[in-house]
Amino acid sequence: MSASMPRLAFAGIGLMGLPMSRRLIAAGYPLTVWNRNPDKCQPLQALGAERVQSPAELCVQAQVVMLCLADTAAVREVVFGAGGIVEGALPGQVLVDFSSLDPAATRSMAAELLARTGMRWVDAPVSGGTPGAEAGTLAIMAGGREADVEQVRPILAHLGQRLTRMGEVGAGQVTKVCNQMIVACNALVIAEVVALAERAGVDARLIAPALAGGFADSKPLQILAPQMAESTFEPIKWHVRTLLKDLDTAVKLSHEQGSATPMSGLAAQLLRLHGSQGNLGRDPATLIEMLREEQP
Repeated sequence: MSASMPRLAFAGIGLMGLPMSRRLIAAGYPLTVWNRNPDKCQPLQALGAERVQSPAELCVQAQVVMLCLADTAAVREVVFGAGGIVEGALPGQVLVDFSSLDPAATRSMAAELLARTGMRWVDAPVSGGTPGAEAGTLAIMAGGREADVEQVRPILAHLGQRLTRMGEVGAGQVTKVCNQMIVACNALVIAEVVALAERAGVDARLIAPALAGGFADSKPLQILAPQMAESTFEPIKWHVRTLLKDLDTAVKLSHEQGSATPMSGLAAQLLRLHGSQGNLGRDPATLIEMLREEQP
C-alpha cells in the first residue's frame, strides 16, 4: 500500500455517508466500513469495501477513520461504547468526524480519545447536502491541529470543493452551527415567500428562476422554492429533525457564549412545531405545508 493511498475506514452509511464512501472508493482508496444496520453497507461491499462487525475493527488497518453519524449521542456510542473505536484506536491514527455535533462535546470527546489512545480528532462537518456529497462539492469546515488537517486534506479533496481549517478542535462544529443558522432561517423565509406568492395569485414556480442572479438568490432558494411550489418532497434529501437538532445546538451555544440569536431561536420554535405534527422524518421542504395551513 502506497503512502499516497492510505487505508480508510468509514462509520455511518446513511444519506451522506453512502455517496461520500462511494467517492472514496472511486478515488482508489481501500475502504473498511461499518454501520449499525449492516445491510446499508452492501452497495459499498459490491464496490470492493470490506465490512467489519464493530467500530473497533475499523482501526485494525486504517490510518484515518471517518464518521458521519446522526448526533452527539451516536458519535459518543460509536467511539466510546462497547466495541467502540476507543478499543481499537492507536497513536498516530486520525479520526475525522463529519457529523454535526455540539462543539463542547466534541472537544471533550477528542480530549478523552487522545488521552486514552493517542488517536487525534478532526471535526469536519460539511455543507452541501446529498447533491454535494454525490458530486464531491461539499464545503468542509475543520477543527483540529494544523498538521492533522493537512494530513487528511488530500483525502477530503475527493469529497469537497473546499476545506477550511477554522481553528482547533471544535471550531469546525462552531462554524457548522453558524451555517445551519443561515440555512434554517432561509428555509423558513422561503416557505413564507412561496405561500405568500401563491395567495397573492403569483405562480410560485417562477420565484426561483425570476430571482436567479439577484441579491436574494441563494442555493436554498434554488433548491427549496421549486420543491415547495411543486409540493415535491421525495426523495428526502435531509430531515427536519436534523435541522432542528442543529438549531437547538445553535441556541445552546449562543447561551453559553452570551450571544443573542433571536431569529434562530424563533426558527427553532417553528421547526419544533412542524416536527411535532409528524414531520421530523420528512424533508424541510415540507415547511411550506405549515405556512399554507395558516389562515389570513
